[in-house]
Amino acid sequence: MSMTKSITNYMTQTKLTVAKFGGTSVANFQAMLRCANIIKNDPATRVVIVSASAGVTNHLVRLSQANVGQDEQQNIIEKIKVIQFNITENLDNEHWLNEQVDILLSELAEHAINQSEQHTAKTTDAILSYGEQISSLLFTEVLRSLGITSVCFDVRQVMKTNSVHGKAVVDIARLKSKAVELLVPKLATNVIVTQGFIGQDDLEQTTTLGRGGSDYSAALLAEALNADDLAIWTDVVGIFTTDPRITDQARAIKEISFGEAAEMATFGAKILHQSTLIPAMRQNIPVFVGSSKEPDKGGTRIQKKVESNPTYRSIALRREQTLLTIKSPEMLHSKGFLAKVFDILAKHDLSIDLITTSEISVALTFDNHASLTQSLITSAVIEELEQLCEVSVEYGLSLVAVIGNGLNVAKCISRKVFEKINGFNIRMICQGASTNNLCFLVPEADSNAVVKQLHSSLFD
Repeated sequence: MSMTKSITNYMTQTKLTVAKFGGTSVANFQAMLRCANIIKNDPATRVVIVSASAGVTNHLVRLSQANVGQDEQQNIIEKIKVIQFNITENLDNEHWLNEQVDILLSELAEHAINQSEQHTAKTTDAILSYGEQISSLLFTEVLRSLGITSVCFDVRQVMKTNSVHGKAVVDIARLKSKAVELLVPKLATNVIVTQGFIGQDDLEQTTTLGRGGSDYSAALLAEALNADDLAIWTDVVGIFTTDPRITDQARAIKEISFGEAAEMATFGAKILHQSTLIPAMRQNIPVFVGSSKEPDKGGTRIQKKVESNPTYRSIALRREQTLLTIKSPEMLHSKGFLAKVFDILAKHDLSIDLITTSEISVALTFDNHASLTQSLITSAVIEELEQLCEVSVEYGLSLVAVIGNGLNVAKCISRKVFEKINGFNIRMICQGASTNNLCFLVPEADSNAVVKQLHSSLFD
């Protein structure tokens, strides 16, 4: 039988699950062992993507910065070594594993020295990749300790990207071709363990996929391999009706549609990044989200069609929002005014989240998420806009998104949502553009209370 035919047979006749385990799921030996048992209990899981062990990425981020002296570099690398050696000491081939980890950490130290001498995005990506490189090596050995035949595979052989370091774009066609060539032949006899978050450009330089990159890597590989399921294993039992840290009345959702999940991810639900769903939706691959700590408690299944389509499914909250309001009488019955505004925003690489308009004013929201060190709306942006119109900028706001079905057409939706929170100041409302969400801004100080009260009204 030809290789092409055997590959086709495997991909069409054998069920395949791609599983991804996050940082807390591979934080230490016991956590890795739990994940290994999940794989052992599900023969369909043949491809495993891992993040860096919890805590390692934070050390690598610090190591990638420009102002790190040699003593601090060595101290950081020692802390990473401690985290990883605490895992190897539980494995039979501890000595060999420690040697392999030391080799990788020596490479990491060289990159850190280069970064301190000449800070570049390319070196940053190289440094950040070592967490996944080490955790995948160790997790492969944990699987082998349970008698599971497994192989550690360098994802950079298949995850080909452009050279935009820090937020590389994957060449999906090449990924598909490379996955069929290099991964599929191994599936019948091995569990393949590989890395999330990282890729490689045409110059064979390591790249990273940016925020949510590990989940996205898993989804891309599931798509490339035409998988039947994608399992995202994390530290919570699925997706909840709202953040359980806000209200103890939040409860896990058994199933949710792709559309609803995409809205939740977009508007602040941290359990799943929105980019993860795009490959799954393209290939119609169901996504399961569950807890590696408590796999028996089930989780949330995300798929195209679900049995129930409630009006209200969940409430998402996104903090650190900026509201920009522009006003000019010239807007009235004029042509091209908004185009000029949008040109200015595009020039400064600003991405608009929500927009509402009146005859002579427009309100726009921007996600000024916590990783940013300064405001998105700089003085340069304001100065250019003020040549066209009056400008006001407000900070300290949170975006509340009610997620569900038919929210743009169902009767009395706005009244049911807002009548229970009429004691709070609602700064902006956006409804009608999507059937799956109704959004509004509230002061940051009121956001938890608004979500808690609204959840009680809609779900309890």
